[in-house]
Amino acid sequence: MKKSLAILALAAPFALFAAPSHAAPETYAIDGTHTFPRFSYSHFGYSKQLSRFNKTTGTVTLDKAVRTAAVDVTIDMKSVDTGFELFDGHIQGSDFLDTATFPTAHFKSTNVVFDGDKPVSIDGNLTIKGVTRPVTLTVTSFQAMPHPMLKKDAIGANATTVIKRSEFNAGKYAPNVGDDVTLDIAIEAIKQ
Repeated sequence: MKKSLAILALAAPFALFAAPSHAAPETYAIDGTHTFPRFSYSHFGYSKQLSRFNKTTGTVTLDKAVRTAAVDVTIDMKSVDTGFELFDGHIQGSDFLDTATFPTAHFKSTNVVFDGDKPVSIDGNLTIKGVTRPVTLTVTSFQAMPHPMLKKDAIGANATTVIKRSEFNAGKYAPNVGDDVTLDIAIEAIKQ
């Protein structure tokens, strides 16, 4: 009995090193059927125009145990959807998105701030038309749970920020057409 206790006493400190201190980060792939970056702006003060991009890819890496995350998202700028096909082409022109030269936009996080188990803000670099600027997304909702239909772990969030389109070389007609553009991002991602 004494010999068994002595072996356990010697082995106990080494068991701490063998056990993982936290869960490994998990990677989630963007679900393009439920991820839509939307943008809105003032149109001559008459109305707030709302459009979206229909094709988004990327990943979210999440370590729930230590509350860290990383976001890497690419938006197909040619998938812009204003609700009017002729205007989609106008927005893709060189005065605005210039999708012939810059077919994608990119966001890569630099820091994710958590409150408890949920992210509340995401700092990162947003690249549009070859111009990269820091932005902070405010996370307005977050959910992590098994997907009821896919039977895989999934995450979802909504986030928002405001940018000045003139800072991305897309300021034609500002300020009559609003320079401030609100980005609202709805994102869902499935664990790989």
